[in-house]
Amino acid sequence: MNYLAHLFLADGDEELIVGNFIADTVKGSRFKNFTGGIANGILLHRHTDYFCDRHPMYLKTIHRLAPRHGKFSGIITDMLYDHLLASLWRDFSHEKLEDFCKRTYSVLYAYQPIMPDDCKTLLSHMIRHNWLASYATIDGIETALRGLSRRMKYFYPLQEALKDFQTGYKYFEDDFKTFFPLVQRHVKSEILPAFEV
Repeated sequence: MNYLAHLFLADGDEELIVGNFIADTVKGSRFKNFTGGIANGILLHRHTDYFCDRHPMYLKTIHRLAPRHGKFSGIITDMLYDHLLASLWRDFSHEKLEDFCKRTYSVLYAYQPIMPDDCKTLLSHMIRHNWLASYATIDGIETALRGLSRRMKYFYPLQEALKDFQTGYKYFEDDFKTFFPLVQRHVKSEILPAFEV
């Protein structure tokens, strides 16, 4: 899962949204330095990734990409799933994607002071270029993949995977339509209840 999916799975809770957003920069037990709700958001992000990374449906998508993209197939799958969530948004939410994005940006901006510096910079770019909504188009996800390629420690042209994605679009879409509801159910029935005190 990438930014859009993680933020959507926070289910509108402000601190869970913030925790999900900063999770990748908060290592080990450092989540304990944040308020309970934000710490739970970080843990939600980690538990969701753990569930996804081991699920046969998610691995099925990765295997579709693996012959040409090897170890980068997981990163590409996360990004393509954000594209599919954005393009199929009405199947998963009654709220308009544009409204979700505006509300989410507003929440994240309000919590900027407590974010690690890397997240502040990332958020600035995300809001300025409206990343979350842009994922709905092929051009938007191509731009996102190019940007991620430049930020990675070892450069790889992630956007090249779009050729494979478009060729087998129906298969990737079917994978996502089957898998994402499973993630939603897992988050609501297994992860979120564990945070209630």
